[in-house]
Amino acid sequence: MPTRPLVIRYEDDLKLFPGLWQRAGLLLTLAVGLSYPWLVSTRWLTVGNLGLVAIVGAASLMVLTGFAGQVSLGHAAFLALGAYTAAVLGTKLGWPFWLALPLAGGVSALVGVVIGAFALRLKGLYLAIVTLGLVFLTQHVLLAYPEVTSGLSGTAVPMYWWFRDETGAAASMSTAWSVGGVRFGFERKLYFLFAGLAAFTVWLTKNLQRSDSGRAMMAVRDQDLAAEVLGVGTTQAKLQAFGVSSFLAGIAGAMFAFQQQYITVEPPFDLNLSIQYIAMIVLGGVGTVFGAVSGALAFTFLSPLAETVGGAIPFVNQLTSAQQSTVLLSLVVVLVLVLEPLGLFGVWLRVRRYFQAWPFRY
Repeated sequence: MPTRPLVIRYEDDLKLFPGLWQRAGLLLTLAVGLSYPWLVSTRWLTVGNLGLVAIVGAASLMVLTGFAGQVSLGHAAFLALGAYTAAVLGTKLGWPFWLALPLAGGVSALVGVVIGAFALRLKGLYLAIVTLGLVFLTQHVLLAYPEVTSGLSGTAVPMYWWFRDETGAAASMSTAWSVGGVRFGFERKLYFLFAGLAAFTVWLTKNLQRSDSGRAMMAVRDQDLAAEVLGVGTTQAKLQAFGVSSFLAGIAGAMFAFQQQYITVEPPFDLNLSIQYIAMIVLGGVGTVFGAVSGALAFTFLSPLAETVGGAIPFVNQLTSAQQSTVLLSLVVVLVLVLEPLGLFGVWLRVRRYFQAWPFRY
């Protein structure tokens, strides 16, 4: 059964929200997103902020792996570069966050394009090994210059909304604001900022997927030799995928640094973080923006729930909280992929088909 209505005009095919289901989903997302920071505790507000960071990071990896088919284990390196760029710009120069965010993405994008140029003739496991080496190389470089990154001890990440004045003081985002009698604390301000960045990232990746560049990436993913014979610039498509993916990953790393306010090199910027992001897009559904968003949110919100449930499960309760979360989330990913290979995106398709065909069974 088709999953979308038949269109006869090109303008209808280009609409982001062509049908009732898409518009209803948009309204539901807006309602939940705007009400969430007012209904939950500080702990779950922090989890929500991390979920928005994960959306940006997962969408960036989806561009490289889901759209272009380039397997990458070096995603943590791009997040680390973005995080430390934001930290250095804040601590050393006192630059505001709205300037640090694009610069963090730019630094990561520069490294991503350079790595992409070296990896043009590689694919599959060979490319994965090269990107894996990038994680350890980035860790070594960040630790080799403690006068800049503070080395093993880590560094604070101040978040300013304007430049320093003559006295060296800067307006910090950690100061609570009061607008019309409504108090906006640091976590709540971060939530609305991150929600805007996540919405922009989803809009950008969705339009990229439908653009000529996105279609070229997917042609390279499906069969690079056939795409090149048909006139698709495979080199340009791969470099664009590396550039866009690493730029968004750098922004996600800066967002994570602003959220944590203090970062170290390892953890969290290690191989485990790269594998977590791969698990997110696989759980959500590879090759779809919906998969990046749903996988990121599911992974982020299930982690604290798994730590809570793990204490009541025999044998699992003997592990640490982090190990309990890893074990239970691994089981969830395996079960979802066994029952629905398309991930959460496949589950959504089944639900939508059921209601579209109701009361019939086909």
